[in-house]
Amino acid sequence: MGFLRRIFGGRGDDPDHSAAGVDDVGADVAADPDAEEREHELSVLRAEAERLDELTQRQLKYADHAWQPPPQGGERRADDSDRS
Repeated sequence: MGFLRRIFGGRGDDPDHSAAGVDDVGADVAADPDAEEREHELSVLRAEAERLDELTQRQLKYADHAWQPPPQGGERRADDSDRS
């Protein structure tokens, strides 16, 4: 329920909390959600880098440059000319 209070900026029906106090608390808790998300993504990438060895990291880095054989055959099939 706390996250809903922070999103909507209120504390409900509690008369003890003033509007200024609510704004101060909300500003400290969720200052910049984009920065928190970037930090989380960086920590996930660091954990992934620690988990993989150097060879696997290089293979993933250059995977889009890897040679792939040409597709065999084509769209035409042997029975295409047979109209029966």
